[in-house]
Amino acid sequence: MVIQRKHRPVVAISLLCALLALSTATMGCSEDSSTSRAQVEAANANSAQAVTGKRDHPEPVANARVTFVELGSDKCIPCIKMRPVMQEIQDRYGDQVRVVFYDVWTPDGQPYARRYGIRVIPTQVFLDAKGQEYFRHEGYFPTSEVAKILALKGVR
Repeated sequence: MVIQRKHRPVVAISLLCALLALSTATMGCSEDSSTSRAQVEAANANSAQAVTGKRDHPEPVANARVTFVELGSDKCIPCIKMRPVMQEIQDRYGDQVRVVFYDVWTPDGQPYARRYGIRVIPTQVFLDAKGQEYFRHEGYFPTSEVAKILALKGVR
């Protein structure tokens, strides 16, 4: 296919827009550039809550093989898309998996963003029964892929 010289700028701009849209959709959210760092840190941690409604630290549970820590925000589109994934994992695997969500754009959640050293949201961190991280993923993570990671630790 030969692109006429007069159409090359249009094609180049179209390709750049497509690449930008694709990278934005797959990477996740980051801080709003119009918000100062201090504002973000002040607002960044108010809601550390487990899917089960508990507001505590994700310590390993005796009967849980894996703790699935979701670090995101209630205001991030890819993070919101993770809600049904977290709920399905909780429903499907019950006590084998402890699912914990931290809204890292709130004051209560910010310490977890630092603790886990996240770069983008959503970020999923998987801890074994001893509380050791064994896998990490950035961006949206479908249920089928989460299930594969859980299976690495014998969750069926």
